Amino acid sequence: MEKTKVTDVSVIKETLANALTYSEYLEGIEEVLKAEAKTDEEIMIQDYTKLNAARIKRLDRTQKISQEAQNKIKSISKNLYWIVITEGWCGDAAHSVPVLNKLSELNSNIEMKLILRDENLELMDRYLTNGGRSIPKLIVYDPNAEEVLGTWGPRPTEATKLIEDYRAEHGVIDEKVREQLQVWYNKDKGNGVIDDIINLHESVTSL
Repeated sequence: MEKTKVTDVSVIKETLANALTYSEYLEGIEEVLKAEAKTDEEIMIQDYTKLNAARIKRLDRTQKISQEAQNKIKSISKNLYWIVITEGWCGDAAHSVPVLNKLSELNSNIEMKLILRDENLELMDRYLTNGGRSIPKLIVYDPNAEEVLGTWGPRPTEATKLIEDYRAEHGVIDEKVREQLQVWYNKDKGNGVIDDIINLHESVTSL
């Protein structure tokens, strides 16, 4: 979760022409699932996407947002774009993007725009995490001021700590910690994302 100022937003403005709505993003995921996977990579991507599609549908149906959190999001007065760099095969995105969508729907001042990472690497490479193209990545953009106010991602603060602590102890990110991360997401129920996004906006905008 970062507060940042970026003066050159030309890449953002160009990339917005390729942005998807949430419904268009979901349609793209369905297209991946319907496509005939031939190569090992295509089969792997389809398998991950199928698993994530189920996670997304569950969160779309069950995600709850406290009244306090709703009030804070609704009080954002600036017109903002939430630009989310993502992919349907990404497990972290499957747990976070539906929550971001629910939050954005609470306030007409917020418009969420989804960008596919692998088709927009020029933008992705401006918002790396520890030098990597980690997703999802949220860019809070003020289109009136043409200014990036802050970024978030790829994971909630507590989930990031879980991964970093495991890496520090074991020196690797393996299947064991990925399973631990999945358990964490299931127990957290989107609250980590909600808390982080509210904290980010409290630091960069007038709520």
